[in-house]
Amino acid sequence: MSAPVPVGGAPVGHIDTLQPLEGLSVRALRRWCDGGREALAEDLGCALGEGHGERAARAFDALCRHCLGGCRRPLMRHGGGCPCLGADEAAFAQLVQTATEGEREDALMLACLMVRPDLAPSLVQLAQEAGLALRCALVSWQRPSALH
Repeated sequence: MSAPVPVGGAPVGHIDTLQPLEGLSVRALRRWCDGGREALAEDLGCALGEGHGERAARAFDALCRHCLGGCRRPLMRHGGGCPCLGADEAAFAQLVQTATEGEREDALMLACLMVRPDLAPSLVQLAQEAGLALRCALVSWQRPSALH
């Protein structure tokens, strides 16, 4: 008999089926949990340049610290290379996507599921800031090179 999957860790899909910003949010969350802000800054620095990568990593670090510091229960995640998408990771990705699109009421509803209600508005703000920074990274990674 296999052990029960912890609440929030149940696979609900595959990371490769997410929209680009959602997928990057999950990958960044996993990278942040595995290596911290410095590891994430290194990764983002490759796409955005050192200064912009550091700012993006700081924004994402603030989001993660706020989310994990006030979470209703431990946030479950899968390993860095795992193709599965966990339930908590899906909620986190949806929060970032929704906040980045400016859908504050929907993002606030998602945030209230993740953290205490008094922390939810600031979580939405941090999700929007981090999402915009990650969106810049996506644009940078998708931009064709000027070199040939």
